[in-house]
Amino acid sequence: MSEVNRGSRVGGWTRFVTARPRLSLLAALMITALAVFAGSGVGDRMGSGGWEDPAASSTYATKALEREFPASQPNLLLLVDAGDKGVDEPAVTAEARRLTERLAAEDGVVGVGSYWQTRAPALRAEDGGEALIAARIVGTEKEAGETLERIAPEFRGTQGSLDVSVGGPVAVRHEMQAIIQEDLLRAELIALPVTLVLLVMVFGSAIAALLPLGIGIVAILGTNAVLRGITEITDVSVFAQNLTTALGLGLAVDYALFIVRRFREELAEGVEVRDAVGTTLRTAGRTVLFSALTVAVSLAAMMVFPQYFLRSFAYAGIAVVLLAAAAALILLPAALMLLGHRVNSLDLRRLFGKGRKKPTPGDGTADGTADGTSGGWGRTAALVMRRAPLFAVATATGLVLLGLPFLGVKFGTADDRQLPSSAEARVVQEDIRSGFPGSPGGGLEVLGEGGATAAEYADYRDRVAALPDVLRVDGPVVSGDHAYFTVLPRGEAVDQDTQRLVRELRAEPAAFDTSVTGTAAVLVDSKDAIGDRLPLAAGIIVVVTLLLVFLLTGSVLIPIQAVALNALSLTAMFGAVVWVFQDGHLSGFLGFTPTGDIETTLPVLMFCVAFGLSMDYGVFLISRIKEEYDRSGDHERSVIFGLQRTGGLITAAAVILAVVMVAIGTSRVTNTMMLGLGIALAVVMDAMVVRSLLVPAVMKLTGRATWWAPGPLRRFHDRFGVSEGGSHPAAVAGGTDSTGGSDGAVSGAGERDKVGV
Repeated sequence: MSEVNRGSRVGGWTRFVTARPRLSLLAALMITALAVFAGSGVGDRMGSGGWEDPAASSTYATKALEREFPASQPNLLLLVDAGDKGVDEPAVTAEARRLTERLAAEDGVVGVGSYWQTRAPALRAEDGGEALIAARIVGTEKEAGETLERIAPEFRGTQGSLDVSVGGPVAVRHEMQAIIQEDLLRAELIALPVTLVLLVMVFGSAIAALLPLGIGIVAILGTNAVLRGITEITDVSVFAQNLTTALGLGLAVDYALFIVRRFREELAEGVEVRDAVGTTLRTAGRTVLFSALTVAVSLAAMMVFPQYFLRSFAYAGIAVVLLAAAAALILLPAALMLLGHRVNSLDLRRLFGKGRKKPTPGDGTADGTADGTSGGWGRTAALVMRRAPLFAVATATGLVLLGLPFLGVKFGTADDRQLPSSAEARVVQEDIRSGFPGSPGGGLEVLGEGGATAAEYADYRDRVAALPDVLRVDGPVVSGDHAYFTVLPRGEAVDQDTQRLVRELRAEPAAFDTSVTGTAAVLVDSKDAIGDRLPLAAGIIVVVTLLLVFLLTGSVLIPIQAVALNALSLTAMFGAVVWVFQDGHLSGFLGFTPTGDIETTLPVLMFCVAFGLSMDYGVFLISRIKEEYDRSGDHERSVIFGLQRTGGLITAAAVILAVVMVAIGTSRVTNTMMLGLGIALAVVMDAMVVRSLLVPAVMKLTGRATWWAPGPLRRFHDRFGVSEGGSHPAAVAGGTDSTGGSDGAVSGAGERDKVGV
């Protein structure tokens, strides 16, 4: 069946999206304007925590201590510098006590204590020049942040003869949130114009280049409105805004590139505008739909984890993917209907002395030809397939070697060192870390419940103090049937020895019920929660991806290849994360402080996002190969054709997404930098190595068996699957191709529009 005849079969979906194109665009404009209003201020309602498991023992202990002993859980620290006088001077003591009383009188502040009240050694610097006032700001993260904003200016700076700095976990979170929002705005200001320039270079036409950008802006603004609504019912991490921007622009560019490219191909072949839109939606549009579903599934898998940090990325990711796909499948066809051949207008290449060339069927690739099997990408595919064993082994080995550093990964928790070195909250924590005894802030609290005698408390304290990793035990502090002990570890706050100590404390017998909290305890529980649910998340991603790719291709082997090769494409990202961010290589160049570990949830997040994006590119390539195979029945030619027609497009999409992710990676917060740069590396490796070299090599090695499926699954695909275009008689009858093989696995399903697009 000819391309023109296929294009003339206008389906129901095409009629729906093109019947009233002006009305569709006007409605979209109004909805986007409402989204701007609905999503305003969303960043101020987000939190900067969410790494803990809400059902964990450490979370229970933390809440109980907050309720029964507010002073045991300070989240606000005032670092008081007495200068040359020393903190024990009478004048300094009097001034510091007045400062303590002022803080205790503030609304929303409880559990205020200071060195000058308790004379606790842990609250006094070893050199005697600084001491701490500790307190707890009560309320939600948002309420605590508002209280901090109100009181911090009253206490920061010179207070009589004292110099005061504001720190503590609440200050770290608040400053991190503010920096992320500032960095996100800067990233958008970098990414948007650079993306537009790259799109102009890809399309030549300024009109065509503006379409993906418009789709991306609609997706981002719509997702902000969705997140604003979600913050009314649950916690959402401020880090999710970075994913919204990155995926909103990146996926909108991917989808719009694919659709606009196919539309321009149809116009170049002489197809009428409406028929070109119909063919585009039936082929590229269907691919976009499947791609969006695979990306959404990868991101939805994070919903199985209890930490709201990870769940937030699922909320943002699912929303932005579906909105980008909806805009690409509804608004973009309407715009193309109105533009028609004007989609090629405003050729800005003339500014550089390059006039517009007449569009060809290979338009979008600099060296495209009429049959799509020669040119740069076609020659690359042909070369790879001639030396398939060499390219397959060399590429796979190289990717595995790049991932080897991940075998030495150490998991930790985010702390103040995520912030730039000049941030006040970090400066305070650094002073405490280096100048105060006993790892302040890294202590473990043991909550005792049920009541006990003084002798039973003393016996428990002595046994805990005898543990090899314990420096000192303070307490108990008793209130009714509750008590708590503060256990100071010998090691760092979250090192392996301190994590082992958490398990030892939980196993230590006592005459009363005990539960343990503290930074290391939260980390242990977070690692356990992720480890318990990781198989379920991975299973969801793999099973649903296998099903979706099977529905698209009708092959058993292609979905397995897709999952395996996508996972292999992520090795460079994980190796780089450890080599750079854990071990500290390039830390001076990138401007961050290595901590010797990786925050526990980050690899899970990066895997889900990068795997989804890899599937995005994989679906683009596979769908075009499948379309040609349905048409011709020639396996090897179809692989070459598919890479020729999509190689430049996938590379351009990957470069643009990498630019967006690198812009995100310029953040001054280390985790955001790691997320942006890591995923940028993953998408570039996937597009330029896996899709260009490994996929054609593997498909050559598997030959026509690539398209095999057992009879029951073939019949299932015939009924429920989809095809791209018409089938070649040889494919229907099990004809031969250039490899000399035969195939009975491909039915005439390609002749039928099984999805009414």
